[in-house]
Amino acid sequence: MRPFRHRRLTAVVALATMLVTTAPPAAASADDSRNRRAGYHRVGYFTQWGIYGRAFPVKKLDTSGAASRLTHVNYAFGNVSEDGRCYVDGGPGEGDAWADYQRPVPAEESVDGVADAWGEPLNGNFGQLAKLKAKHPGLKVMISLGGWSWSTYFSNAARTDASRKAFVASCIDLYLKGNLPVLDGGSGGPGAAAGVFDGIDLDWEWPNWPGEPGNVVRPEDRQNFTELVAEFRRQLDAYGRTTRRHHPLTAFLPANPATMDAGYEGREIFRYLDFATVQGYDFHGAWDPVTNQQSALRVPSGAPDNPDFSAEVAIDGWLARGAPREKLVLGIPYYGRGWTGVSGSGNGLFQPATGPAPATFEAGYEDYRRLKTLAGNGFTVHRDLRAGHAWLFDGTTFWTYDDPAVVLQKTLYIRRAGLAGAMVWSLDGDDDNATLTKTIGLGLATP
Repeated sequence: MRPFRHRRLTAVVALATMLVTTAPPAAASADDSRNRRAGYHRVGYFTQWGIYGRAFPVKKLDTSGAASRLTHVNYAFGNVSEDGRCYVDGGPGEGDAWADYQRPVPAEESVDGVADAWGEPLNGNFGQLAKLKAKHPGLKVMISLGGWSWSTYFSNAARTDASRKAFVASCIDLYLKGNLPVLDGGSGGPGAAAGVFDGIDLDWEWPNWPGEPGNVVRPEDRQNFTELVAEFRRQLDAYGRTTRRHHPLTAFLPANPATMDAGYEGREIFRYLDFATVQGYDFHGAWDPVTNQQSALRVPSGAPDNPDFSAEVAIDGWLARGAPREKLVLGIPYYGRGWTGVSGSGNGLFQPATGPAPATFEAGYEDYRRLKTLAGNGFTVHRDLRAGHAWLFDGTTFWTYDDPAVVLQKTLYIRRAGLAGAMVWSLDGDDDNATLTKTIGLGLATP
């Protein structure tokens, strides 16, 4: 692909800067919301746990203006049991049914301003997502299954024809039909969450490839993943004949070409998926001994690793394996990766470091909304316009992250490459004005 010209990239930076400094518009009307949803997919992950330390309730998707710029909200995550079923995990340190649908949401955190009462069938995040959909017609909400921590038993669920049928049926029953377990106080029950979730997002990390320690991994995962998405498509279509609706099926796919080859029959899986989101981040982090980019659009000149990862490498990898470009959605991070104890000279890039940078919740990982405050406060913003990445450096600490200029540049790449849209991990990393989500909305706006 022909590189962007420098003049065009300078304009991107100027436009993104203008976006940041412009006051946010009032919440969109329902008609405006529907108009914005034509064209590209704009997918955002909402984390179950974001309501706690990050103080990010569902209501913020509405008040910030993010909801009117999104086409899909993926709820992270749903768990898979050892015997291969979708289930609500209330185990300490794991599942959080309280956050999902038991917690009475106070009026000040409620999408419609009405407080939940204790013991209602649908409280918590699920109840708020139902209210968000009522306010933003056309917004799709997906249950995302697995994730890094909950992919442990995906292989068991996908192993046989019988296990696949039982797994898919359990997921549709729990999430789409909304038959939730009854919890203390009475929340849940048959049909309690019916209509909250429109479809299924598969986030198996990864078939036939190591993910979190303890994951079950089998060589036959590669073929079984294809069979699993086929079974989901069959049962979702059958259910759709009763609801008279199409229930979408998506999947989160890796950036590593070796993981692509080990775990996926590239062309085959897209026969059943509405689209797939491609990992566009975590290319490097404090697990590396030198500073680097975690989400560059292209591999930077002088990168110490060869071959190396980039968003373009990931997309090209899937295209080479038969994926249709009109079903590929590029992942964009709303967080940065950081190192401290950086030595060497220059702007800090590709320099030795002693370890992860101190951060709010996890060393070496910080939300965009906090990183944006560092610029000009001891940190200098650096950017590589040709490679499409930015970083912050104060002489000792280094953060690689996506700011509005980088995000807008990625939306231009999505348009030029003929891709299906953008996905973000995760919505709670954005600022209170939804600056990054609005940038995506601007970059992927259709006439």
